[in-house]
Amino acid sequence: MILLDYHNRIIEDTLKARFSLENKPKPVDMSIVDFDGVSYHISTAEDNDAKLILSIRWKCWSELVQYGAMDVLKREYRQWITEPEHGYDFTLQFDIQNVGADPEEVIRKVSLLKRNAMAAPFERAFDAQSLAEKEDNWDPSTSQLMTIHYREGEAIYVQNQQDRVTVIFSTLFKEETDRVFAKVFLQEFVDARKKPHLQNAPQVIYSHREPPLEIRHVPGLLDSENMGYITFVLFPRNYAAGSVREETISRIQIFRDYLHYHIKCSKAYMHSRMRARVSDFLKVLNRAKPETQAAEKKLASGRAFRRA
Repeated sequence: MILLDYHNRIIEDTLKARFSLENKPKPVDMSIVDFDGVSYHISTAEDNDAKLILSIRWKCWSELVQYGAMDVLKREYRQWITEPEHGYDFTLQFDIQNVGADPEEVIRKVSLLKRNAMAAPFERAFDAQSLAEKEDNWDPSTSQLMTIHYREGEAIYVQNQQDRVTVIFSTLFKEETDRVFAKVFLQEFVDARKKPHLQNAPQVIYSHREPPLEIRHVPGLLDSENMGYITFVLFPRNYAAGSVREETISRIQIFRDYLHYHIKCSKAYMHSRMRARVSDFLKVLNRAKPETQAAEKKLASGRAFRRA
């Protein structure tokens, strides 16, 4: 199974072409879409082709801002932040002729714009859990359940406890076969954790239709046969400071797309195998047809002939 990229490849390739010193600044106007209904707009300033503008629009942006997204974005993109473009939530502006000492690092960081915006609630939950762990008399009522409605009818729920952080994905399966594939797929997560070298992996719990206990009080939950809930239980070892923490945030964000991508790949593989099997059966049937030989007929004169 492959892992999906955390960054946007189109943004990365576009910025590489624009930031190259060999290419003269040219006007550009591109609209790009990403997973989870994210829209980007890359354009040049009206009066200066050397000024490159990148904007992002996402339906859950206001929720991300509420959970600290602007603090994360200011930390990562402070020198490029400008007033949001009309119709978009957040905008960056670059001077192509003065990108900085390490253009590759800038390109990589900018291509992770969606990932960094979504990282805010996870960082807040991890930090809150670290503080709660140090308290002797921690009050569970201080735990904040952060809800991000990042897709139509689907959401991510993030909540810290004193010893762990719980992440819950609600996801819609449009077809019954998708639910079957998902159940088999997620069972592998459970079975894989039994292996000695994976026992420190996060616990994964799947429930169909019935929401987990942590979110049953949330209003507006969809009661449908097509709804499934995937719960990740993260312990401090799963998000230790440094690269482990960053990698955990990146991977868990992309999980929903990772799941549905592999469901579609599995269905495509099954369909290709079925078509191949049907083709083999047709060949067997064609070989089984008896060969009909033309019967010899005779005329009244006694001469023989065969029908073609």
